[in-house]
This record gives sequence, C-alpha cells and structure tokens, in this order.
Amino acid sequence: MIPIAKPLIGEDEINAVTEVMRSGTIAEGQRVKDFEAAFADYIGTSSAIAVNSGTAALHVALLAHNIGKGDEVITTPFSFIATSNSIIFTGATPVFADIKERTFNIDPENIIKKITPKTKAIIPVHLYGQAADMKSIMEIADDHDLIVIEDACQAHGAEFDGKKAGSFGTGTFSFYPTKNMTTGEGGMITTDDKIIAERARMIRSHGSKQRYFHEMLGYNLRMTDISAAIGLVQLRKLDDLNEARMRNAAYLSKKLDDINGITLPYVDRRCRHVFHQYTLRFNNSIASRDEVAAFLGKKGIGTGIYYPLPIHRQPYYKEIGYDGSFPVSEKAASEVLSLPVHPGLNLTDLDMVLGTLHEMF
Repeated sequence: MIPIAKPLIGEDEINAVTEVMRSGTIAEGQRVKDFEAAFADYIGTSSAIAVNSGTAALHVALLAHNIGKGDEVITTPFSFIATSNSIIFTGATPVFADIKERTFNIDPENIIKKITPKTKAIIPVHLYGQAADMKSIMEIADDHDLIVIEDACQAHGAEFDGKKAGSFGTGTFSFYPTKNMTTGEGGMITTDDKIIAERARMIRSHGSKQRYFHEMLGYNLRMTDISAAIGLVQLRKLDDLNEARMRNAAYLSKKLDDINGITLPYVDRRCRHVFHQYTLRFNNSIASRDEVAAFLGKKGIGTGIYYPLPIHRQPYYKEIGYDGSFPVSEKAASEVLSLPVHPGLNLTDLDMVLGTLHEMF
C-alpha cells in the first residue's frame, strides 16, 4: 500500500523525546522556548508562540487581535473547516470569498467585494502548500485598515516573492502528523507585533503572565516539551523534506502531462510551492474523480479529496443560515483528487502511481 501521507519519524526524534522524558520536565518548558525561537528564526518573525494544535493557533491569533462579536472576517470556503470555525469560536462571523481557479487560493478581487464596515480581518489560506497572492491581499488590507491572519497550516516553508508564508501578517501553523513537519499534534503563531505575541502567550495559558495571576480570559492551549522536542528535530529537516516533495511533484507532473482531461497542479511563478498535497483536477469524460480514486485504491494507492464539500455547504453551516453560491469552490470540490507526494516515496512508488493512472486512461 502506498499511503497518501506518511510522517517521517526517525531515531533523532525518538532520542529527543527520550531525553525529555528522562529530564522530568515534560509539560511546557525549555524545549518549547527553544522551538519557538528556532521557528521564529526560520519564518523570519520576531516571535513565535507554540500551542497544542493548528486550530488553537487560529483561535488564539484571532483573540489576540481582539476579534469578536459583531466583527466579520473574510476567508475562503475551500479549506478545512477549522479555518472558519475558529472565527465562530470568537463570536465573529465568517464571510466567504471565492477562490481562484488555478491556485485554489482566495481571489483578491472577491475579497474586495465582501468588505463591509464590519470587516475586521482577512484569513487567506495557503492551500496545498502554495502561498496565496499576498501582495494583493496585503495591499487590500492596508487600503481598508484590516488585519491579516495567514492560515499557513499546510505551508511550512512556502514562500511568496522570496518571503516565507506566515511572515506577512500574523501566521498560524499546524504540526499534525500529515503536515510537512510534525510534532504529533501542535501549532504555532508567528508575528512581529510584540503586543500580539504577549496577548497570545497569555491566552494560551489561562490569561496569565505570572502563575496564578490572571489578567484576562484565557485557555489551556499550551504545547508540551515532548512535542517541542520532536518539532526541533523536524524543523532542522524541513527544507530537505520539502525539496523531496517538490521533486516528487515535478516527476509526477512531467509523466502525467500526456493524459487528456487531467489538470496538473499550477505553480505561481512568484511562489515556492512546498506541495503539502499534489492535487489534480479530473474533468475527463472517460472517468470521474471518484472512479479514479476507487481504481487507485483497488491497486493499493492511497488518495485524498481535499475537500469534497465547501464549508458553506457543510451541514452545520447550512443549519446556522449559510447559503450562497461560490461556483469556483464548488467546481473544485467536485474535481480535486490528491495523489501521494510525501518524502517517504521512492521512484518505484511514484512509477506505480503513474503506471496505474496510465493503465486506467
């Protein structure tokens, strides 16, 4: 079986965890501080704040910017549901703007159409490992005095115009096992704003700077030293892991270019696409996306559909009154299929994926 994703955990990570376990300090401690400093340095921000999930990173970032009831936050309907749920957690309202056909990322022109006097922030998602159009988005934010919170949960090491995703506005990252780097579970907030960094640290830890003195409402969203120890090792490997993903993606695209009805992943020339997912579009009358997925599955090849139902059409969102039409997102949801691209693949694996697709078509 060739899985759609596979975390690469080696002896270095195991030894790092063992060292923490033997130290007796397994909750938030020095390893977390070291991981925060290393991650901030990698992204190019002055601060990084570790939390226990990517969802927590989004939630805390919004709260740190004082986003709440009565505010609107513009984001994409074509993402994992945590992107918009985190807005609802604060009492604010998600407002959806459709995506661009080729990149799957939020369309800046559609953002402009959704701005109202209640709009306080934009959350662009760097989907599949390719950064959104941050030049246009930051210009819109500057023109309308809006906060930008980047959902970079799939974009560790991705770049736009040579600048890392997560360094334009307030960045948020996930370290779930299937991501480009992992801590088992975990997340990170990145920022150059000292006030936002301080507020985020307080919110993640019961609203306190000093133990047992609570200045604001906060939560228990801390990362453990066990997770941070894994993260420190994975961060050192991240560029090599990303390069392997990019090589695998280039190999797949080169060999799939001759199949009609398949749209290959588009790479914006301004971007360093780190291929969290290698996502094709199937609009071939010979076989539907679901038929292709079923055929590959029978041959032992894992695939993924990210995402089969846009957020505005999820049952809960329909229940709370969301409707409307986002045709580009809806079309993408019916056509996308992701193939294995992770660093654990070898050429034999890739050739098996390619041979199976060619056999079908």
